[in-house]
Amino acid sequence: MASAPQTAQLPVFYKDLIPLNSRDHAAWRSRKTDKATWLANQHVVPLTVEEFSQAQRHFPIIFSSGDDPIPLALMGMNEGVNVFVDADGTLPAPVYVPAYARRYPFMLAKIAPEASDLSLCFDPSTDLVGDFAEGDALFDGADPSDACKATLSFCEQFEVAGQKTTGFMAELAKHDLLMEGEVTIQQDGGERPFVYRGFQMINESKLRELSGEIMRDWNQNSMLSPVFAHLHSLGLLRDIFTRQNRLVSVTKT
Repeated sequence: MASAPQTAQLPVFYKDLIPLNSRDHAAWRSRKTDKATWLANQHVVPLTVEEFSQAQRHFPIIFSSGDDPIPLALMGMNEGVNVFVDADGTLPAPVYVPAYARRYPFMLAKIAPEASDLSLCFDPSTDLVGDFAEGDALFDGADPSDACKATLSFCEQFEVAGQKTTGFMAELAKHDLLMEGEVTIQQDGGERPFVYRGFQMINESKLRELSGEIMRDWNQNSMLSPVFAHLHSLGLLRDIFTRQNRLVSVTKT
């Protein structure tokens, strides 16, 4: 059902990455859009642990399969389907959009393998950044503009949230709390149930076996809240299934 987005070198959504600089992009601007075209066919989106409380209200929070799982917002039951985003990138109803998707087309990255610092980069294939008249200027002379500084700040906050997420996942792994997930949904009038696998979830039985000391530590370290947000969000799996079936039915008519 949902595996971590995989590419050879680039993160999901990004077709290329180049560093932003005043020498090559002095006159370039960044413009806003109300159509998230990069989300249209993406059924899972990486999520940071700080977003769990908001995300749980809209879609299931699951974990990717494999040795290095990451949290994912499940926005469709099958690859290529996002039940919250139309084909042209329109979000027809209010829904929480993960920070990973909101930072596009920018991100912080190392411009060389040996580099120690991260640089603000962008995907040059996008139509949201370029040498055009409209939009917010990215530079004021040789200095970053206020809009550019705001983008950099958002990306820096995302990296910090990513580090917290890594720590959260390490704690789950330490106590062997993740297990392979499986959900079976019987559609009304259907002959056979739909079975979805290919993701991980927290094992509630093992969670209940944790010592009181660990639970107290987790409560103090804000670990418990995202754990329960994840478990609560799984109740939305049937909602995503229903939305997808409705979407398929409309497409066929």
